[in-house]
Amino acid sequence: MVYRSTERVRARLSASRERIVAAALEIMAEHGYAGCSVATIAERAGLATGSVYRHFPTKADLFAEVFRTAAQREVDAVARAAAAETTVAARVAAVIETFCGRALQSPRLAYALLAEPVDPAVDAERLVFRRAYARLLAGHVAAGVASGELPPQDPDLAATALVGALAEAMVGPLAAGSPARAPSPT
Repeated sequence: MVYRSTERVRARLSASRERIVAAALEIMAEHGYAGCSVATIAERAGLATGSVYRHFPTKADLFAEVFRTAAQREVDAVARAAAAETTVAARVAAVIETFCGRALQSPRLAYALLAEPVDPAVDAERLVFRRAYARLLAGHVAAGVASGELPPQDPDLAATALVGALAEAMVGPLAAGSPARAPSPT
């Protein structure tokens, strides 16, 4: 007889998977990728280590999923911020301000997402989400060119350059683990 999982079993497995990802995100926000072990994640999620491996065959699989989850939240946040604005300049500024502001609120997590050395599978996910940010910005740049708000330019190239500049500009402050401090006025 073939085993058929019930809706209740599927719901329990889904809840366990979500707890694993949530626990990994919490630990990553506290300690970065380097501070995450499968055993620590399992303990935080209230599961046995073997249970983690039932959901994610390798640590790389787990962290690729964690990265996708965290990065999608960030892309969604900058998209919402941009959508609230009426001009192209304000939309692009909202993307930049939201990206940087959220990164500085959780520097260890942002550094892990942007630059911390990781498994190649996670690094590949970084490229996917850099492209997502670039597509978002390219749409705004293209709209600005079409409306005359921005000078003629290649929207994809401009967006890719903005994403690269943002990531590069944030690495230093994030690597230090705390928000950059503005110089005090004299």
